[in-house]
Amino acid sequence: MTANLNLGLIGNCAIAALVDGRGEIVWGCMPRVDGDPVFCSLLRARESDGDFGFFALDLADLARSEQEYLGNTPILVTRLYDRSGGAVEITDFAPRFLQFGRMFSPISLVRQVRLLAGSPRVTVRLRPAAGYGAAPARMTFGSNHVRYECADFVLRATTNCSITALLEEIPFVLQGTVTFVLGPDETLQGSVIDIARRFLEETADYWRDWVRSLSISYEWQNEIIRSAIALKLAAVDDTGAVLAAFTTSIPEAANSGRNWDYRFCWLRDAYFTVNALNRLNATKTMERHLGYIINIAASAVDGKLQPVYRINGRVELQERAVATLPGYRGMGPVRVGNDAYRQVQNDVYGSAVLAATHIFFDSRLMRPGNEGLFAQLEALGEQAARVWAQPDAGLWELRNASRAHTSSSVMCWAACDRLAKIAARLQLSERARYWRQHAETIHRGVCERAWSASRKSFVSTFGGEALDASLLLLAELGFLQPGDPRFAATVAAIERELLHGDFVFRYTEADDFGTPKNAFLACTYWYIDAIAALGRRDEARALFVSLLACRNRHGLLAEHIDPATRELWGNFPQTYSMVGLINSATRLSIPWEKAF
Repeated sequence: MTANLNLGLIGNCAIAALVDGRGEIVWGCMPRVDGDPVFCSLLRARESDGDFGFFALDLADLARSEQEYLGNTPILVTRLYDRSGGAVEITDFAPRFLQFGRMFSPISLVRQVRLLAGSPRVTVRLRPAAGYGAAPARMTFGSNHVRYECADFVLRATTNCSITALLEEIPFVLQGTVTFVLGPDETLQGSVIDIARRFLEETADYWRDWVRSLSISYEWQNEIIRSAIALKLAAVDDTGAVLAAFTTSIPEAANSGRNWDYRFCWLRDAYFTVNALNRLNATKTMERHLGYIINIAASAVDGKLQPVYRINGRVELQERAVATLPGYRGMGPVRVGNDAYRQVQNDVYGSAVLAATHIFFDSRLMRPGNEGLFAQLEALGEQAARVWAQPDAGLWELRNASRAHTSSSVMCWAACDRLAKIAARLQLSERARYWRQHAETIHRGVCERAWSASRKSFVSTFGGEALDASLLLLAELGFLQPGDPRFAATVAAIERELLHGDFVFRYTEADDFGTPKNAFLACTYWYIDAIAALGRRDEARALFVSLLACRNRHGLLAEHIDPATRELWGNFPQTYSMVGLINSATRLSIPWEKAF
């Protein structure tokens, strides 16, 4: 079966996995979401009997399949039907619920296989990989478990399935329910069937309670809820980091070479992610993420930040290509790590300060901002004031070009602007004046150097003539008012050059890898928000509805989309895309008081 992104996401904020339409677990890293992929058939299609890196239940004489989530949960149910009236149901999830006064989120996946009808004949193929698909995991076994020695983790499968049938992949007629708990190499205390049943019930209850606590708009509730669950799963409980995506090296476009590892935390995403979490009333997750950002800011030497960090906050992300995985549909390379961490991207100072601003103004948070935290953020502001006009790689992370990017300069302005507002909030009038002066200086400079008189719009670089989609954020960030004619003119210029059908490209000029072929989905959400701010709500709503149809069957989005075929490309699920959906839906929905 050709690989595609019609995948379901399961997880518990500690680990995650992707499941295809026939119930094969095609991607999953253990013991962490940025670790070695125990399941990796997404990047190496299952083509022969000797392939490995997946967990499949093969139904003899398969006729069709169907798949859905249990309502308001990340619990995935797959049903397989044979041509003789036999049917099985696979339920996949990662346990998450309160136990003994704390959150229980083990490094474990649970799979239940239940007989629905007839006498279906199934074969269980559990074949974990080690070393990024370098070799199958070495196996040992006991009376009711099999141990798999993976690269960074010993995985134990505890089951009531015949161990011989599991080890030798012998087909058998399913009778009743077969259960698998995949987790650390520890003895499971109790019956695997009873434990899995309790885990399922309590996990479903947890997620439904969590969804009930969300603040959502009247319209597009199911779409927002599914996006919110995906965003929650991308937030790592232990550290507060939010992943950009769960995968590595899904190409941005076919055979483009634009294959990157996104299993890390970009500071640039912080502002948009925190805004989405705030809108959802997901304050605990928001507070953890803010804590992650503050810890990074506190560790920054001389206030200097890099664009991206590991989920544990570490700074090293050396990039390498692995030859052991051919890639998505054979389209390598497969990269591990991301050399963007070495780049100079001056917008990060604004991103960090914008996100942290919530701490000083949101009374719901347990630990409000104080003068000590403000002083730490001032170090980031000093960097912003120093570098706002300097060349950098920009938010699109150009690898072989350095320019003074308008987006980076505007974010440096945002850092100083928000520091002035925080200082006023703390009644530090002298510091408020200091940062207001810096903000005004940067604002004047950007308006003078990034405005093109010939184009009658802002442009992507100082003194340049090209456009990029980040200019759509000028009103969102408060740099311009929506009613400013320069904003309307800039949006009109982007419409002329970057809007292709329903989709906005991030830019159209050639870069290190040629001319972009697919559209970056987040940019279209920025465009929707921009035209809504200009009073064009009907247009914005129509385009938003069109984008909803681009989600996969489970309501999830990747990073890019082919504007002609509407096929999803790029790492998946992409947090930036899901956040864009949440933010746009919230803005465009009719208010609850006008709903009835």
